[in-house]
Amino acid sequence: MTRDHTYLSGASIDQVAAMVLELGSQLHVERQRRMALEALLVRQRMIDPAALASMATDETFLAEARSVLDESLRRLLRIITEIGDAKGPLRAEAI
Repeated sequence: MTRDHTYLSGASIDQVAAMVLELGSQLHVERQRRMALEALLVRQRMIDPAALASMATDETFLAEARSVLDESLRRLLRIITEIGDAKGPLRAEAI
């Protein structure tokens, strides 16, 4: 079987592990904050739970969210694409 694509070529297992751990950390924090915000809005009757659920199919919202999410993904992938001393802080790749 031949593969159509090569993913993460040149990336060390440490870089991949760092990316996965960073992603997990970011996901946990984001989920916790989102859940707190949603619960607060519903408890204070500032938003209807059904209206909140309908945002998942709102095309305007989704288009705006994609831009923010793409930037977040770019920052995450910089772990694999950074160059230079692995012990140093992220450099130009973080810009």
